[in-house]
Amino acid sequence: MDRMQLGLIGRNIQRSLSPVLQEDALRATGLSGSYRLMDTDLSGQSLGDTLRLATMSGFVGFNVTFPYKEEIIPLLDKLSPEARKIGAVNTVVVQPDKRLYGYNTDNFGFVRAFEEAFGQAAANDKTVVLVGAGGAGRAVAFALLELGVACLLIYDNDRSRAAQLVQDVQNHYVRRASVIEHLDECVAGADGVVNASPVGMRGVPGRPVPEDLIEKQEWVADVVYTPIETEFLKSAHAKGIAFMNGGGMCVHQAAQAFQLFTGRLPDVERMRRIFGECISAS
Repeated sequence: MDRMQLGLIGRNIQRSLSPVLQEDALRATGLSGSYRLMDTDLSGQSLGDTLRLATMSGFVGFNVTFPYKEEIIPLLDKLSPEARKIGAVNTVVVQPDKRLYGYNTDNFGFVRAFEEAFGQAAANDKTVVLVGAGGAGRAVAFALLELGVACLLIYDNDRSRAAQLVQDVQNHYVRRASVIEHLDECVAGADGVVNASPVGMRGVPGRPVPEDLIEKQEWVADVVYTPIETEFLKSAHAKGIAFMNGGGMCVHQAAQAFQLFTGRLPDVERMRRIFGECISAS
């Protein structure tokens, strides 16, 4: 059997756990292959050049992460309905004729992780502040509305990007979404807060939300998993607020991506266990 070549395209990705998760899933399902990191910070290549190299090198699929989840869309041949709706891609399958099909598994990953961490009722009819309107933020925004959030308040340093996400969301949902310019005006009254920006991950220091604003929320969530407990989540933990780290989303999106790459269902609990072991060892 030919070895499957998989990978991840992004910046600042050397701490990604995707190679461990995907290569273990390959072995567990009786497949031969490898998963390669294509870090443009190290290669100095453009997204387009990296994409062409991966396609020419025989990759059957790859994941896409910050900052390319939106930028990659014009370079693809076809989008799944979910990816088209969200406007972001994190999984690409290379067809036998080398055509590139884009999918979004982040949305599914966040929904499943949220349901496991808090239960769907924790989102129903709630007001939620979302920090970050990039590729991950787009997936999370649609996920929150699928979960039943009534009022979604979106903050991003790039106001035009936040405004575009609000417009796209409102094309699909009648629930209210709006741009906020100052976090301190809205976070205190929100039921939940989600960080979908890279702020707080290793290599991107800082807090997405000032510590003193995390006080009375029912829950907070972060898509970052390196570190597994960001300063943002530490603030919530210290104040007795329920919180969700980025681990569950990582595992569930990886499982769905693996199925798209290989056509086989991975063992999600095995993936979760491997993820936990890697985090404990880091």
